[in-house]
Amino acid sequence: MPKQLHILALDTCTETCSVALTINGDVYARIEDAPREHSQRLLPMVDAVLAEAKVTLADIDLIAYGRGPGSFTGIRICTSMTQGLALGLDLPVIGISTLTAMAQMAIELGASQVLCCIDARMKEVYWGQYIAKDGIATLVGEEHVSAPEAIELTLDTQQTISVCGTGFEAYPQLLNIAPHITPCSQATYPDAKAMIVLAQQGYQQGLHTSVDELSPVYLRDTVTWKKLPGRE
Repeated sequence: MPKQLHILALDTCTETCSVALTINGDVYARIEDAPREHSQRLLPMVDAVLAEAKVTLADIDLIAYGRGPGSFTGIRICTSMTQGLALGLDLPVIGISTLTAMAQMAIELGASQVLCCIDARMKEVYWGQYIAKDGIATLVGEEHVSAPEAIELTLDTQQTISVCGTGFEAYPQLLNIAPHITPCSQATYPDAKAMIVLAQQGYQQGLHTSVDELSPVYLRDTVTWKKLPGRE
């Protein structure tokens, strides 16, 4: 592996569809607000960043994929596309939490504590708490799915907490969860660009896997992921 990993990052877990590619330290990216069109948009966006960087999939060292939580359909699209791209070249893959990617975006904008909250429908939210460690979003505790009123903050409520995600639009009362709340609208949806640094760190920590071990995270346990036929 080269010192600077060539990483392709994909995310379709929410309303936005995003792709990012890092080649020799340069980043090429696309993002589109395209609900219900992710399956049509993702591969052309991948082709576009590869063409812009003047590389092919064979030049990629690692594929980072949005593993959820988020839309069940969006997670399935992202994991299926990752399988298809990684399989032929036997590329390693690494799953990046949707919530962590959003927190990373907020931290890159100056946040030190972040509460991410995605509307999960059914009167629930997906949520996670993060602190910045050396500029990297670090999960405090676990990711959760719960009713909005069941969120229990363990962050320092005497300090500013940045909040992001569609959960705060669906349940605006959450903006009163602590006395020093700062909304971060730029991180309402995850962007694959923020996944690059998380993938680099995860790779260094040995968190990457083969494509056969690709693992989406729904948080709700009512959905079962099925691998490609013959690869169970």
